[in-house]
Amino acid sequence: MTAHSVPLFLWLVIALCCAAACHATLAALAFPGLRGTAGTPRVGDMPGPVSVLKPLCGIEPRLYSNLQTFCTQSHPSYQLLFGVASADDPAAGVVERLMRAFPNHDIELVIDGTAHGSNRKVANLINLAARAKHDVIVIADSDIAVEPDYLVRVTEPLADADVGVVTCLYRARRVGGFWSRIGALFIDEWFAPSVHVANVLGQNRFGFGATLALRRDTLAKVGGFVALRDCLADDYWLAEHARAHGLRTVLSDVVVATDVIERDLAALWSRETRWLRTIRSLNPLGFACLCLTFTTPWLLTSALLGLGFEHGTDPAQTIADTIVDLSTSLGLSARLLLHARSARSWRAFWRDLPLIPLRDLLMWLQWLSASFGSSVVWRGVRIPLDAPGQRYDANASDSQ
Repeated sequence: MTAHSVPLFLWLVIALCCAAACHATLAALAFPGLRGTAGTPRVGDMPGPVSVLKPLCGIEPRLYSNLQTFCTQSHPSYQLLFGVASADDPAAGVVERLMRAFPNHDIELVIDGTAHGSNRKVANLINLAARAKHDVIVIADSDIAVEPDYLVRVTEPLADADVGVVTCLYRARRVGGFWSRIGALFIDEWFAPSVHVANVLGQNRFGFGATLALRRDTLAKVGGFVALRDCLADDYWLAEHARAHGLRTVLSDVVVATDVIERDLAALWSRETRWLRTIRSLNPLGFACLCLTFTTPWLLTSALLGLGFEHGTDPAQTIADTIVDLSTSLGLSARLLLHARSARSWRAFWRDLPLIPLRDLLMWLQWLSASFGSSVVWRGVRIPLDAPGQRYDANASDSQ
């Protein structure tokens, strides 16, 4: 680079590289890892018996073992409700097998195909909620596995009347080969750290389908599951509706395990692009900034910029060269630290290290793809991003 000045657009690129490096640093420092913590919940502070709602659709590789973890809970009183839309759904047979294995548990299989709106999962939840016995409700995805103290710990914050929803993060558990490893990195090294960054910065506008715990009166206050029947991101909107009533969202220290089962690039691309496009529909500005969180392309850009500057007497180039060198070093160190904190072992650290550039580049391409399109396909149903029911009026809900 022989010019005796640094063009404005290069300063802009340098600023973006620095922003990406700073985000990587914050993510590495804020992220505690995905092992969870050993909680010591006080049984006296538990808000009472729990009804667990598990909407099911189809068979999954570890469905039985995942559902079984909900049958070994240390909570003294809970009900398990599993819902399918049809008796022909193979998940129904899995639940029946579970009921035979745990005959003394309060387990019920609800078969009801009533469609209350465009979101089939929410329709399932509406049908399940009608059979819930208890005033504390936990909604949990079918593909998660939990520890025996899960129900005790995730419901404990609900003893505080100011808490509306408790949610929790998840770590990936790959089922399959190469592409499931790539998918696991998406969850463990991008999604979960990004949530912790938001939490550290005081942002709590989230709600994850892995777990949503709330009281029955909170659900009634927001209009019940019916208010979500046409929502795309029903988990997010349930928590958002509660926040509209001044109730807090608590990010639990519980970390559950979720299965990553995609066996090819097409399936992985479809799921992750759907997630990103959903984020775009919820927070367009935040989605636009996501490109800064895919670290490797920015590290490569800053490294190439550093090679392009000539060492001479031009102060502007000297300053720019120093900045990009520091940015590259900081970003690279932070990315390695984040990878180390996410890895389950040193063997996993070295095994997955060469995949990081591919993972970041793939997310960049998915972000570009998710920038376009007006709908997503979820469980075979095409749902528009601007589906009705996502705009919420708390006053209107109160009047119902």
